[in-house]
Amino acid sequence: MTETADLITEAFDARVARREERRDFFRTFAGVTTIAGSVVAASPALAQATAPTDADVLNFALNLEYLEAQFYSYAAYGNGLAANLLTGTGTQGGVQGGQKVNFTDPLVSQYAQEIAADEIAHVVFLRTALGAAAVSQPAIDVSVGPNSAFSAAARSAGLIQAGGTFNPYATDENFLLGAFIFEDVGVTAYKGAAPLITNKTFLEAAAGLLAVEAYHASIVRTVLYGKGVATPSLRTSADAISNARDSLDGTTDLDQGISPIASNQGTASNIVPLDANGLAYSRTTGQVLNIVYLNKLAVGSGGFFPAGVNGNIRTSAAN
Repeated sequence: MTETADLITEAFDARVARREERRDFFRTFAGVTTIAGSVVAASPALAQATAPTDADVLNFALNLEYLEAQFYSYAAYGNGLAANLLTGTGTQGGVQGGQKVNFTDPLVSQYAQEIAADEIAHVVFLRTALGAAAVSQPAIDVSVGPNSAFSAAARSAGLIQAGGTFNPYATDENFLLGAFIFEDVGVTAYKGAAPLITNKTFLEAAAGLLAVEAYHASIVRTVLYGKGVATPSLRTSADAISNARDSLDGTTDLDQGISPIASNQGTASNIVPLDANGLAYSRTTGQVLNIVYLNKLAVGSGGFFPAGVNGNIRTSAAN
């Protein structure tokens, strides 16, 4: 436990400048949390009848950051988030947790530690920005077993057979595939949520979060692509996960794997999933929940969130 604490401390110390920028943000917007709190306290019926507030959108993002932070924290350090980062409005849930990855590739280990520290910082940032309006962590499943969310996701992608188990903590490669399930979703979630945010300061903060998630996604996609040169089945597995995500979020075919694509010069890598205009695509909140709930129907829970997310945005889309 002491070693883990030291690792986390070192990671956060390397981000002093980033924390200072967050403090400036909070000083500037000290009064916003009171407004956000009064909005979230409104009746559920009123919340559903009106457009999502900035607090709703930030809390939706906070749910996703809880999920990512728990996964990466277990993978990198062997334990989850501190208890003081889990409280808030709504029903607080526990974590069906994971385990530390015995990394064999030092680069993947370093990437995992960096991403874990970033995701924990995102949780702290959003909780502080929301103040009393911040939702608590809902029940999260990042466990290992035939009935786990990871196994269900891998099964839907055809990576394992019925009754089989996918363990994202077993190897470097499995960790990367587990991370691949989340990272592209996080990028498209923040881009899709951008038009819903009315406050420009919050929008700038969300853009910063989107940029970091995009860096994380590119790291995961690049390493998977590189390792896939020697092991083509790894790229095939990533492509299968992409197809599974696409099958959940609607009729459009937007998601992209990492296999090489045709170019004017022959073939090119596909590290960045873009549209014909060279732009990253968006997902609605409902589409994002389709993927993390592992369900193409309009439901309020499932998959990585067994009891659903907390907040006013909690139902997936009917596809």
